[in-house]
This record gives sequence, structure tokens and C-alpha cells, in this order.
Amino acid sequence: MATIEECRSALEKFSDNLAGAEGDVREATALDRSLSCHITDLDVTFVGRLEDGRIQVLDTLQGPPREKAQIRLAMAGDDLVAMVDGELHFAKAWGSGRVKLEAGLRDLFRLRKLL
Repeated sequence: MATIEECRSALEKFSDNLAGAEGDVREATALDRSLSCHITDLDVTFVGRLEDGRIQVLDTLQGPPREKAQIRLAMAGDDLVAMVDGELHFAKAWGSGRVKLEAGLRDLFRLRKLL
């Protein structure tokens, strides 16, 4: 099972990957939105912002998100690490229910470019 530190590191690596992206991926992440990522097996939530193509983690909270972020993710820590490392494809994980993504309709249309 991935640790809190490994999950935070994976989010930082994902942020770096997004910041270096070009084309459709860069366009899809050019949002300014609140973001939460609930790591279900650790029952911890990273909260922050997706801003200028980067994820900025502002806090780590015990339990599920306390406030409804504009973009909400939920998954096991191992799945987060595997996705960032390229071992698990997001679309496959999302389609099988291993990853949950909730956002407004417009944001979902933009974020689908990441798939």
C-alpha cells in the first residue's frame, strides 16, 4: 500500500508532467479550479488548486473532503502512483471504477483531453 508521502510525491510528479505538457493536454489543464484527491485506502485527502497547468497541494486532511472542490478525484494510493508512473491508464481505471472523477460538465469536456 502506498504511503501518504508516496501519494504526495506522485501528485507533485503529475503536476510537473502537466506543466511540461503541450497542445491539447496543456489546453485541458489551463484551468483555475479547486481540486481534491481522496486517497480511499489511507482515508486522507489532498486539497489544493489546479492553476496555470499545475497542481498546487495546499493541505492534507484526514478523512474525505470537507468541502466540495470543483474537480474531485478519489482512488487508492497504489492506483495514483501506478497512473503517474505510467503503469495504469487513467481511462481504463476510470472505466472500471477504480478511479472516480467528478467535475462540472464543462470541466469534464476539457479534462477528457487528458485521456
